Amino acid sequence: MKGLLRRMALDVTPLRTSRDYRLLFAGSGVSAFGSFITYVTIPFQVYALTDDPLLVGLLGICELVPLLVMAFVGGALADYLDRRALVLGAEVAFTALCGVLLVNALLDEPHLWLLYVVAGLTASIDGIQRPAMEGLTPRVVTADEIPAASALNGLRMQIAQLAGPALAGLLIASIDLAWVYAVDLATFAFSLVCLALIRAVPPPPAAERPSLRSVVTGVRYARSRPELLGTYLVDINAMFFGMPQALYPFMAAKLGGPAVLGLLYAAPAVGSLLATLTSGWAGRVHRHGLMVVIAAGLWGVGIIGFGLAGSLWLALLCLAFAGAADMVSGIFRMTIWNQTIPDHLRGRLAGIEMISYATGPLLGQLRSGFAARYMGIGGSIVSGGVLCVAGTLALAALLPAFVRYDGRDGLARKKAADQEWAARAAA
Repeated sequence: MKGLLRRMALDVTPLRTSRDYRLLFAGSGVSAFGSFITYVTIPFQVYALTDDPLLVGLLGICELVPLLVMAFVGGALADYLDRRALVLGAEVAFTALCGVLLVNALLDEPHLWLLYVVAGLTASIDGIQRPAMEGLTPRVVTADEIPAASALNGLRMQIAQLAGPALAGLLIASIDLAWVYAVDLATFAFSLVCLALIRAVPPPPAAERPSLRSVVTGVRYARSRPELLGTYLVDINAMFFGMPQALYPFMAAKLGGPAVLGLLYAAPAVGSLLATLTSGWAGRVHRHGLMVVIAAGLWGVGIIGFGLAGSLWLALLCLAFAGAADMVSGIFRMTIWNQTIPDHLRGRLAGIEMISYATGPLLGQLRSGFAARYMGIGGSIVSGGVLCVAGTLALAALLPAFVRYDGRDGLARKKAADQEWAARAAA
């Protein structure tokens, strides 16, 4: 029994062996905690000002368009510049935008349009920071530590997703919204110090200058890898049909009021956290593509249960189940990306990855809000979960190479590609 628990336990090796990974883990974790407070507060403020599910869902469109453009730009920059410097500069910009939200909330009549503008600018900056952030991980840990680092990155995000929305719900119910934004603003002081202390991460040898050609090179590489296409398409499908976050304020009103809102946002993180803490088994599983497909289907099952739930405890249980499934999918998707993509392409591919895991939820918010106008809140959620499961099965049938993918082959190809690139750069 003890041996089984040891094999299941979370592997924390990267935190022990890498100083820079510890700083990245701590700084980005605290920043994410504060950002999730704002992530809950902005939709709630739109809901409070308009009482319209479609207008809440439109936040996703405001974020989607700049994200689609800036993720490609950020990916190209991450392969050419110091990735740590990009992450740090973006964090400064996030700090300024949070200050704008605070000032707007202090007005007697807060501007609705400004919330959409800040949402779009935040997505733009995220498109610059996230590829560089993703590209930092394989530079500060060894290739063999990637599965453990992927699980730890998930743990960091889950703690933020759990604590941030839960605190946001309590704050929204008890204090003025300006003070809620002020809490997020305070977290940036810690994250900026941690990120500044990370050693410089110079670009790979003979790095390609950012250009349309370099972006196209990354896209062509992604298209040539069926296992990468599978991770993108399966996740987009799951999130587009099965992401009902725009409806959380309305479900909260049905299940108990504003204080319940934070619990709905936090419930998936509880399931994700449990999945992460027992993720030691993931490093011994090599059929990564198959695991992504299974987990995406189970996410849809959890969303169906959430839409049918008639009580708060059942709704939270279904969201936790969905969150656990999403975490399993995330661990194996991150492992495929970080263990197989050559370092000189890592930033550009991280930009494509960001589009894949961000567009689905953003479009899903609009889909769920639009469907709710005609099918009701529960009908929108349940139909989305059913379509998520159906789409996952269809993609598995269309992408047999992805389902058969073996992680050991991908890791061997990455090591060979990195060696070839280093030799060409030296020559």
